[in-house]
Amino acid sequence: MTRSWAGRLVLLLVLPVALVGLWWWTSADSGSVYYPPLTRIVDKLQEDWLFEQVGSDLLPSLGRFTAGYLIAAVTGIALGTLVGLAPRVRRASQPVTEFLRSIPPPLLLPFVLVVVGLGNASKIVLIVLGSVWPVLLNTIDGVHGVDSQTLDMARSFGIGRRTQITRVILPAASPKIAVGMRTALSVALILMVISEMQASTNGLGFKVLSAQRSFDTAGTYAGVIVIGAVGLVVNLGFLAAEGWIMRWHRGARGLLDEAPRAPGPGRGLWSRARAAAAPPVADERPMAGTTGAVE
Repeated sequence: MTRSWAGRLVLLLVLPVALVGLWWWTSADSGSVYYPPLTRIVDKLQEDWLFEQVGSDLLPSLGRFTAGYLIAAVTGIALGTLVGLAPRVRRASQPVTEFLRSIPPPLLLPFVLVVVGLGNASKIVLIVLGSVWPVLLNTIDGVHGVDSQTLDMARSFGIGRRTQITRVILPAASPKIAVGMRTALSVALILMVISEMQASTNGLGFKVLSAQRSFDTAGTYAGVIVIGAVGLVVNLGFLAAEGWIMRWHRGARGLLDEAPRAPGPGRGLWSRARAAAAPPVADERPMAGTTGAVE
């Protein structure tokens, strides 16, 4: 087990370490303003982001990102569930949905600034308007694609509509919902940076734009590295949470070696359904006084 994890860790680090080494080697003697030495960029990282700009720029950006993403996720799942459960609503709303999702979210920034105003609210609204679509569309697709036999089975056991949604429909659609939420992470991060480049006084985007306008190339590279590191940490955190929450899904597909736990209250639907649908097994043992062979 230790060797397996060590091999995976080495495999994950080979390419990043090689790219950093190549960057350091090619930029060591660089005199270009647009391609500063990596050592200068590292010094700028330590000077600006450890930890001078953490409270004034990094934390506000993370707060806007978190608020906008959570609002988009909750809104997308709620509306997607309602639309996915109503075929007529889904067909009627499809033209409007396709039209709105086709608008590039950065183009909405002037409109949002005019309607919502300056401040954190406009930035959060822009993040929500852009990142809600992957969650919404994947939720609609996942809810609409739930097997009809599964719903019939739930109704045959007398399960109410609300319990069907929370215990049957949403769990069955959760793999697609998770895909939409992971896609929305990158969209929210991009819109966080874009929103902070206009009418802002702090944030990662504001810091990168300020460094670019003052011809601080090393500071620009440092800001981009911080944004990439934030995206990497957020993505790894999401994958860890998804792996824990969706553990049942991998177990249902036979991807776990552990024996399944005994079903708790409200979790025995599938076992009862399989038991009810399974045909009776005939007792093939020979009766007393017989040999079991047919002469």
